[in-house]
Amino acid sequence: MFIHETVLREEAADALHIKPDGVYLDCTLGGAGHSRYIAERLSKAGTLIGLDQDQTALDHAKERLKDLDCNLYLIKANFRKVKQVVEELGFQKVDGILFDLGVSSPQLDHGERGFSYHQDAPLDMRMDVDQELSAYEIINHWPEEELARILFEYGEEKFSRRIAKEIVKQREEEPITTTLQLVEVIKHAIPAPARRTGPHPARRSFQAIRIAVNDELNAFRCALEQSVEILQPQGRISVITFHSLEDRICKKFFQEQAQECICPPHFPVCTCQHKATLRVITKKPILPTDREIERNQRARSAKLRVAEKI
Repeated sequence: MFIHETVLREEAADALHIKPDGVYLDCTLGGAGHSRYIAERLSKAGTLIGLDQDQTALDHAKERLKDLDCNLYLIKANFRKVKQVVEELGFQKVDGILFDLGVSSPQLDHGERGFSYHQDAPLDMRMDVDQELSAYEIINHWPEEELARILFEYGEEKFSRRIAKEIVKQREEEPITTTLQLVEVIKHAIPAPARRTGPHPARRSFQAIRIAVNDELNAFRCALEQSVEILQPQGRISVITFHSLEDRICKKFFQEQAQECICPPHFPVCTCQHKATLRVITKKPILPTDREIERNQRARSAKLRVAEKI
């Protein structure tokens, strides 16, 4: 059963200014909550394209969206291939694009996927189970320096070096094969006072490993660049992020694309000939209401940013 509580559903979809006959792209199909909301506003002439690299999510979406009248294409693909997918379907441009980043509730709740630090499962964390790289490979074979780097950069974990050292020490005795084994290693590496305060001690490390397994940040940057290329003038991009790394990437990208000149400040005249491609709609991110957070605790860190193609 694939049950996922859609975050900022109306806010993110309505920001796209949906036209009944338009072409809309949901780059993170997930539980199909956003897709359903968009598709219900499309006519028979409208088109919805949904992407997901998780086959379970795609199977659920096909069932959930089967009664809709619009043209529907559900594709198993990483959103870093968004331009290729759209062109292969015969479309040159789309009218709106939506990203809902992070891990869906079923991926967290189904312990066997290895995303959760609360349930014991094989070290996996692959969103696409057909890819080779898994959390097991990273934890048991990557060099200590690289482990420390991803824990620090992707998890913003201040004890990254201690955790990486402890992982290497433990795996030399025997492979670390399960999520709860890894949790214990992380706990052992973090000083006791730090373990007693703040969020779960393994949260930042699990986030970092998941991002590394799925190359999420690079994929997101790539997808944003392609999104601008395939978007119609006056078309919009809605992006929902759940942690500061993704939000910073989105904010910086929107700001850079909204600039007319990107020459260094000391240049007397513009030589870059750069032209703005986006207009930022949300000067500050849209946040979930208290009511939504009360209903769904996983919404508490969500931020929505919107931009429009010039």
